[in-house]
Amino acid sequence: MESLHDLYVQEDVEQIALSNEIPWDFYSNKTVLITGSTGLIGSILVFALACRNRMFNQNIKIKALVRNLEKAKALFSEILNSKNFEIVVADINSNLDKVGPIDFIIHTASMTSSKDFVERPIETIATAIYGTQNVLNLARSQNVQGMLYLSSLEVYGVPENKVLISEKDSGYIDCLQVRSSYSEGKRMVECLCASYASEYNVPVKVARLSQTFGAGVDYSDNRVFAQFARSVIEGHDIVLKTKGETLRNYCYTADAVCALLIILAKGNVGEAYNVANDSTAISIADMAKFVCENFSENKSNVVFDIAEDAMKLGYNPVVKICLDTNKLESLGYKPKYSLMQMFDRLIKSMKLKKK
Repeated sequence: MESLHDLYVQEDVEQIALSNEIPWDFYSNKTVLITGSTGLIGSILVFALACRNRMFNQNIKIKALVRNLEKAKALFSEILNSKNFEIVVADINSNLDKVGPIDFIIHTASMTSSKDFVERPIETIATAIYGTQNVLNLARSQNVQGMLYLSSLEVYGVPENKVLISEKDSGYIDCLQVRSSYSEGKRMVECLCASYASEYNVPVKVARLSQTFGAGVDYSDNRVFAQFARSVIEGHDIVLKTKGETLRNYCYTADAVCALLIILAKGNVGEAYNVANDSTAISIADMAKFVCENFSENKSNVVFDIAEDAMKLGYNPVVKICLDTNKLESLGYKPKYSLMQMFDRLIKSMKLKKK
C-alpha cells in the first residue's frame, strides 16, 4: 500500500501501525476476519493491519467481509494485490461458509443510521441478533483464538443521577419506542456474547464505543458530527432540532481502532470495555457552538428549530453520559486526539470528498 486517497486517513493508519500500545506480536502470522469492513471503523482496521504488514512484515492475513464487491474493490484498491489481503463476499444474516480458516474476528457490522432505527427497526434488531449469532457460530466452529464485538454506549440507556458510567452501570431504555431497536438489540447481543463465552467457550469480548468520528467519514454521513462539519464547510448555519442538551464524550477513529486491537489481545473473555476519550465531554448545543466558533470563519451560526417529536426523527431522549475508561486504560490504552483535533481532521478529510 503506497498511499490512500485521503491523506488524513493515511496519517491515522500509519499512526496506528506505529503504536507501541498494541501488542502486535499477538497478531503476527494470524488471520483476522473483519465484518462490516467497508464501514468507517472496519475500513480503518483493514488499512491499519495492511500498513503494519508493509512497515514491519507482520504477516497478518486480513479477510474483509463485505456485501458489495464493487464498493470493496474501490475502497481497497491500494491493497487489492496484497498477498495478505482477501475480500470475502457474504452477508452476516445468511451464510458464512465462504470465510475459510481464521484466527480472530472483529465484528463491526451493524445498522448505524438513526433514521434506520426508526424506519427499519425490525431489520436493525435482526441484523444485531441473528447476524451476530451467525458470527458467533462461525467463531465457535472455527475454534477462534479471539473475537471482539463492537457495541455502543447506547446500551446504558438513560442513567439515573449519574454521568460518569462504568461497565457495571445501567440505565432505563423504553423498549416500546422503536428507536430502542438499536440500543435493545445491542444489549441482547452483549448477553448473547457472554452466553456463547459461558456455554460454548467462545473467547468473545465486547467494546462499548462512544460516538466515534474523524478522518474517513463520508461527506453524506448524517450523524450529528458530520452534519456540523458539512454545515461549516458549506457556510450554512447549524440547525438543531432539539435543545441539544444531550451530553456525552467522544472518541477519534484512530484512537478507537487502537483500543479495539488492545481489547482483543489483552481483554478478559466475556467482559465489556468502554471506549472513549474522557477529555471530550460536551453537549450537542455546545458542540455546535464549538464548531461554529473554531471552524466556520464566522460564516455559520447555531439556529434552534425545535421539532415537535424528535423521537420520530431518530433522536434519542436527552441523556448525559460519559464513559469511564479506567478499565480500558488498565490494558495500556491512552487516547491521543482532543476534540479540536478530531473536528480539524474530520473537516479536512470531508473537504477532500466534497463534490
